[in-house]
Formats: sequence, C-alpha cells, structure tokens
Amino acid sequence: MSTAQPTLARRLGLGDAVMIGLGSMVGAGVFSAFAPAAAAAGHWLLAALAIAALVAWCNVTSSAQLAARYPTSGGTYFYGREELGPWPGFVAGWCFVVGKTASCAVMALTFAHYAAPEGWPRPMAVAAVWLLAVVNMFGITRTARLARILAVVVIAVLALVVVLGLGSQAAHPPAPTLATSPGPMGVLQGAGLLFFAFAGYARIATMGEEVVEPRRTIPRAIITALGIALLVYLAVGATLLHLLGPARLAASPAPLAEAVRLAGHACALPVVRFGAAAAALGSLLSLVAGIGRTSLAMAREGDLPRALAVIDPRHQVPRRAEAVLATVVTLVVLTTDLRGAIGFSSFGVLLYYLVANLSAWHQDRDRLYPRLWQGIGGVLCLVLVCTLPLSSVLWGTGVVLVGVLGRLALRRGGA
Repeated sequence: MSTAQPTLARRLGLGDAVMIGLGSMVGAGVFSAFAPAAAAAGHWLLAALAIAALVAWCNVTSSAQLAARYPTSGGTYFYGREELGPWPGFVAGWCFVVGKTASCAVMALTFAHYAAPEGWPRPMAVAAVWLLAVVNMFGITRTARLARILAVVVIAVLALVVVLGLGSQAAHPPAPTLATSPGPMGVLQGAGLLFFAFAGYARIATMGEEVVEPRRTIPRAIITALGIALLVYLAVGATLLHLLGPARLAASPAPLAEAVRLAGHACALPVVRFGAAAAALGSLLSLVAGIGRTSLAMAREGDLPRALAVIDPRHQVPRRAEAVLATVVTLVVLTTDLRGAIGFSSFGVLLYYLVANLSAWHQDRDRLYPRLWQGIGGVLCLVLVCTLPLSSVLWGTGVVLVGVLGRLALRRGGA
C-alpha cells in the first residue's frame, strides 16, 4: 500500500472502540437469534451459547493479535494479504463486504418491523439505511457518540427484561415441549445461529486506522466488548429459558416481548420494542462504518474499483464507498428474504474469520496468544459453516466465485 495515499484520522479512544464493538454485538441479534437457536438446541441453548462464545473468543485472539500488528483499515482483508497472500486476503474482504451487506439489510428490516406502522417496513428500512450512512459520512467521532448512546439504551432495556423476568411472581402457563430431543448437531446449529449475534467485534479491527494507540487499544477493546456481550447474552438466555421454556421460545417471533408479557408486565412492552429498534440501529450504524472501511482498503489495492478509495478531505471518512454501500443495501432491502439474508451473512462471516484464524496462525512476529486458540477457531468456523442450510452454502459459494471472477477482470483491465 502506497505511503502517499491519504489516511484516516486517529480519533477513537478505548471507550469509543469498546462501545462501537459492543453496539455491534449487543444489537438486533439478541432480539432475534435466541428463538431459532432454541428450536435447534432445545434445553441445551446455553451450551450452544457457550460454543458460540468459544468460537468468538478464538476469533477475538486472532483479530486482536493481528490488529495490534497491523493497525490500519481493512481488518482481515489486510491481515490475510500480509500473512497469506493477495488471494486469501481478497476472499476475506469480499466475504466480509457481501456478508455484512446482507447483515445491513437484516438490521434495517428488523428496525422497521419494530418501529414502522403497518405497510411501511421497507420504506422505513431504506430511510434508516440512508440516515445512518449520512451520520457516518460526517465523521467517525459522530459514529462513536451515537453508538455509545444506542448501546447504553439497549443494555438498559435488556437489564429491565432480566430483572422483570427473574423477579416475576406471576403464574405462567404450562410450557410445551419440543417435538424431538436435540442432539449434538442441533447444539452446533444453535451455536452457529447464536454466533450471528456475537460477530460484531471485527468492526473494531476494521477501524484500526482511526484508533488512538492501536497496538494497545484494539486488543483491550475487542476483549472487553466480547466479555460484556457474553454476560448480557447469558443473562438474557437464562431468563428466556426460565420464563418460556425452549419450545415456546422457539415458536416466538418476539421472545423478549413475550417474556415480559408472561412476567405480568405488559406495560413494559413499548420499552422492549423501542430497545429492539435501537439495537437494530446500533448494529446498522457500525456495520456501515466497518464495511465502508474494508471497501476503502480493498479499493486501495485495486481489488475493488479504485474510485472507492477516495477519502473526504474535511471529515476524513470514505464517503464515496459508504454512499455506494447504502445504494446496494437499499436494493437488498427492497428485494431480500430475511431468513435467506441471515444464512448468507453467516456463511460470509464464518469464512472471513477462517482467514483471520489462518492469518494469526501464520503470524510469527508480535504474537499475543498461543496458536492453539487460532487452530481451534479455524476448525470451529468450518464446523459451523457445515451446519448452515444448504441453500446458504450454495448461494455463498456462488457469490464468492463471482467475486473471484470480478477481481480477475479488474486485474486484467489494469484497474
């Protein structure tokens, strides 16, 4: 990467980085991932959560170690290029961009389903995409400030659900039972679904070029954000199992709202809906920031059109890349199937972290963690990919091949 290229301004401290990562993880996933995970894992839901947390921890050691060694934008796209070569780096970057673009659509639609009046979810989802894209375009400190506010709101709402649920003395209707007893594959499927809710910590690494003292700040921020998110998820998961049981949890489209209702506190339902909308906005905000910076890094290297490598001279953000992203997400929002988008996103994210683990395994200098963690993380990423629906795997593989052909075309065209 040429030293003559403009760089982003370092304005994020430890607290800012933690809140961006926490806002990415404690987002819409906590309001939606527990139900399908309970359908797969049943009473073993918390075991599935533990497996998802283990995969996340292994990936955290890789991301933190690599980010400390390479404090620049691009995340695993850049790490893969430096440690493994241009093609593995490209695959990681492409999987991140397309997988997280699908996640943007999921978060926008989740927000709209909670906040929009009947008949207006998609228009309101599009409006949310462009509103948050504009926030990002006016500087990363504004992104961090809004992420901090949204994360605090969401954690407060989740704490309210836990307190009301575990302290409830209301009589609960008998809980139904699952039709089949989940086996090991069901637990792994549940872990794969719950990993979707953890996968926000990479946003901290993708903004390594904007963090103050990145070699010290990034590892601490990633680990801190993951630890807080895990505690929140354990508390929420235990509360949902206590109130609903696995069968009712699996069948509920809005399990946190139903838990509050069963606890005898229906007056709190608007607060839960507001929290879900804020969670989706927080995830969408940080997703736009992370994808824009990975696109910037890929454009700098010619793996995406170089026109996307422009940095706004006043606000020091990749404004053009974020405008293109908002346009693409708008198209996905208007055409997507929500479940298909989630599966497709999981496929891309798990491959992204597979490259991160392989890169960290290969890293010889500035190691922070033993290779054991990266080895376990790489194997578990592959295992969870195999638990995804076949359609998600086929679509994901096809899009990866499209990206490979596109890179070949750019290289041959001298872009």
